[in-house]
Amino acid sequence: QLQASGGGLVQAGDSLRLSCAVSGRTFSNYVMGWFRQAPGKEREFVAHINWRSGGSTYYAESVKGRFTISRDNAKNTVYLQMNSLKPEDTAVYSCAADPFGWNSRRQDSYPYWGQGTLVTVSS
Repeated sequence: QLQASGGGLVQAGDSLRLSCAVSGRTFSNYVMGWFRQAPGKEREFVAHINWRSGGSTYYAESVKGRFTISRDNAKNTVYLQMNSLKPEDTAVYSCAADPFGWNSRRQDSYPYWGQGTLVTVSS
C-alpha cells in the first residue's frame, strides 16, 4: 500500500514536500515514481528513483532543477521536495511502485498506486 500526503495550497515561489509512505509489502527493490494530473489533463510523469542502483533519479523536464525525489529506506518513505512552485504545478500528485524498472517514465510500468494528494499553487 502506498499513501501520499503533504499536499496543500501554496503561493507561487513557495516550497512543499510530499511524502509517500509504503506499507504492507517490501518495495525496497522497486523503482518509485511520482506522477501528477492537472485539471482537465492527462496524468504525466514527474520523477522516479531507483532503489536498486543506489537511488539514481530521473525527472521530467518541466520540474528538473526545482523538484527533488529522495527516499528513506528506514522509514519506507519516498519524498518529493518541490521548490519554486508555479501555478502550472497545480495537480493531484500520486506515488507509484514499478517492480521491474524497464521504462519507469511510463505509467503502465507501475502496477501499484497510492491515492493522490492535491497541490494547488496560486499566482
